[in-house]
Amino acid sequence: MISVGTRWSSGDEPPTRLPQVVIDAVLDVEGELAEQNVDTSMWYWTLTWLENRPVVEFDDGTRIDYNPDLDEATVSQSDDFTDD
Repeated sequence: MISVGTRWSSGDEPPTRLPQVVIDAVLDVEGELAEQNVDTSMWYWTLTWLENRPVVEFDDGTRIDYNPDLDEATVSQSDDFTDD
């Protein structure tokens, strides 16, 4: 069976099938939020696969895209979740 995606709680281990740079980006995002004393205990990450590339999104709108050609993870923030 092919898995098209998964969810996991903030603070839990990311799926091991993710590239290491994506796992590192997830941990960096969580670390930055912890330093800012943001309570993410009820937040989840959602992993989907688009064109065989992982896309990881956090409940606050943070998105991590993976570029396999560069083995690089790019972190961005959705405008839908910014304060006015």
